[in-house]
Amino acid sequence: MSDESDQHQQGTEPAPLSARRELARRCRAVTEARWFALTVFTVILANAALLGVETYTGLVADWRYWLRFAEHICLAVFTVEILLRLAAHADRPREFWKDPWNFFDLAVVLCAFLPVVRENTTVLRLLRLARVLRTARFLPQLRIVLVAVARSLPGTLSFLLVGALLLYVYAMVGWVFFGTSDPEHYGSVGRAVLTLFLLMTLDGIGDAVRAGLEVSRWSLLYYASYVLLASFVLVNVLIGVVLTSLEEARELERDEARPAPAGPEERRRLAERIATARRALDDLERDLEGDLDRDRSLARAPLAVAAEPTLPAPGGGP
Repeated sequence: MSDESDQHQQGTEPAPLSARRELARRCRAVTEARWFALTVFTVILANAALLGVETYTGLVADWRYWLRFAEHICLAVFTVEILLRLAAHADRPREFWKDPWNFFDLAVVLCAFLPVVRENTTVLRLLRLARVLRTARFLPQLRIVLVAVARSLPGTLSFLLVGALLLYVYAMVGWVFFGTSDPEHYGSVGRAVLTLFLLMTLDGIGDAVRAGLEVSRWSLLYYASYVLLASFVLVNVLIGVVLTSLEEARELERDEARPAPAGPEERRRLAERIATARRALDDLERDLEGDLDRDRSLARAPLAVAAEPTLPAPGGGP
């Protein structure tokens, strides 16, 4: 019989698959270690500090070589990190792509090696700046906030649409009533939109109300309704959208933190352990029943002897 059939009968795995699982296990032990996360987090902060230092031309002129060397060190650390994360998923490559942070990290590292990016200083600096966002991978609360912002984008777009419609309506009304008397702020619909957008923060609302009262007393109703809808209702709607997305992001984080369902192999091993435990319990129950039967037999024996009649000795008297 061939070696493959022997391995199949004995339940052993092929050598390549076993080697991949061993490699993934060792790399996973490294990537899940606390010191590994702290090291990568420190390098990310060092990379952010280097970006800040490079904004000072005097320091760049004096320390150009050392700054470039430090940048290469950071890139080498990030490359080793992403390679370790890839190797940690050697036995299950699809799991690597299910995490969007893995895709983001890989894209940031790979782009640094592209010739077009390396030759463009502006793009390279923006790429290095994107590495700062990787701190969210090691800070759960920051990751939750970023996920919440991303999940709130559809609701935010609806908010922007309603806000734009509200601004346009009030801008047209303002142009009709104040376009002649205040052309600097309401001379066109564009100027009116800009004026109302700045008034949304309640900055200068007092001056606008006084200027409107000089035109008509109805301007007070115009500004009061606008402030009520734009500065209170719409802003509270936006806050509600963000809070809802934040709660969804927290629930998603809790779901990811829960242990993944067991695979077929793990379920088979668990079923075998349960069956073994059940057999052990059955054996123990049978042993206990046997001990109880023996105890009952021993308890009945003295009673049987005491109840047996005494016979007279042979040849004896009455």
